[in-house]
Amino acid sequence: MDSKKEKLLALLQAEPFISQQALADRLTLSRSAIAGHIAALTREGRVLGRAYVLPQRSALVCIGGANIDRKLRLLGPLQMATSNPAAVQLETPGGVARNVAENLARLGLPTQLICAVGDDAGGNALLAQAAEVGLSTQGCWLAAGETTGSYTAVLDDSGAMLMALAAMPLTEQLTPELLRKSAAQRLQAALIVLDLNLPAASVALLLREAQSHGVPVVAVAVSEPKMSRLPHDLRGLQCLILNRGELQALGDPSPAALHQRGVRQIIVTDGAQGVVCSQADLPAQHLAAPPATAVIDVTGAGDAFAAGVCAGLWQQPKELLRAARLGLQLAALTLQTEATVHPDISPAWLEEHTP
Repeated sequence: MDSKKEKLLALLQAEPFISQQALADRLTLSRSAIAGHIAALTREGRVLGRAYVLPQRSALVCIGGANIDRKLRLLGPLQMATSNPAAVQLETPGGVARNVAENLARLGLPTQLICAVGDDAGGNALLAQAAEVGLSTQGCWLAAGETTGSYTAVLDDSGAMLMALAAMPLTEQLTPELLRKSAAQRLQAALIVLDLNLPAASVALLLREAQSHGVPVVAVAVSEPKMSRLPHDLRGLQCLILNRGELQALGDPSPAALHQRGVRQIIVTDGAQGVVCSQADLPAQHLAAPPATAVIDVTGAGDAFAAGVCAGLWQQPKELLRAARLGLQLAALTLQTEATVHPDISPAWLEEHTP
């Protein structure tokens, strides 16, 4: 494999309008060498022409939050209304949609991210890291003069989360008007994944598009307060992934009421108790979590579960139980690392765990 050519392709995926001179500067090559690589990629069908339009392989498009995650682990019991000794554990790329997208990209699936980041050190680091893992960011909005969002998790001394603080004003700016700029990108998708960090009007827009164009949508809940962003009319929503607290926040004691509103598939997660999978007109089924392992950090496990479900539905849209089992396995792996996305996730892992 020509590593320079592969790095060039990753840069074109992230920045399709980048100049050849900028590519040469980034890769420390001559401009003529860049032109030769682009010509080779064009002959191979991996680039379609100016502005380096890239062929889509039935992509998964993830839309929503992208931010810098910070994890603080307490060194003793939490005491409210006073200072608590803590250690900074990690600072990593984060955001529900971004985390799901990175998991999918590491699994080798064609994945695109639509998000908003500031034109600052954090935002540029997020885009650079996305290119490194093969995640396309050509639909992302780089906001000049804005600060990239942040998410700070406070963990107890065992790694369990006590509280989290999210400052994500840029995601609030992913309005229907801004999302319409990436409409063509979404129309080519095999599956759209949205998180409920998006404004309510944008969630409603994406579900209307799904009804009109037939592109399946998976919605991932992010917190109980943000469940109000889900519209009452859920037609167009193939699958909703949420936990028991988020389900209760909707005022619905069971998934049946949500099916009546139009969603076809629902997965309710319950930590170590496993998940309940519900499909319209079929009895709900419980799946146990994999055997317990040493939990290093819970952060990112829920997003890994959602990514596993999306990977399964991308492969076989009607096989909800199969998709949920894949999600449980990916979440169990993620519990065993301090990283938000496990670095050992790979196409080989997906092949090994796909029946």
